[in-house]
Amino acid sequence: MKAPYEEIDIRPFNYAVSIIGGKWKMQILFWLWKYEIMRYGEIKRALDGVTHKMLSTKLKELESDGLIIRHEYPGVPPKVEYYLSEKGLSLMPVLQTICQWGHEHINESSVEK
Repeated sequence: MKAPYEEIDIRPFNYAVSIIGGKWKMQILFWLWKYEIMRYGEIKRALDGVTHKMLSTKLKELESDGLIIRHEYPGVPPKVEYYLSEKGLSLMPVLQTICQWGHEHINESSVEK
């Protein structure tokens, strides 16, 4: 007889967490959700404490996973904008639910922000 946890397919959960996990990805998605289109410098300023290398890496990962779109306009220097893809937009109800949960429980914690 199988244990109850052996009958549950955890792969979809693991997939979702692998795409949005970590400190910065959800924050990047949050700001793109709120502002719709942002340039690299705007995202960097919105994310207090993120390094250039980390931001660059996370943006590339989100683009590779199909959650954001990077649009580069020709010019010197090139203008680059980021925005949510359809796949990224489909994640926004989940993000909205997380935000709502945060609003409901923020005063229960001694953590600020």
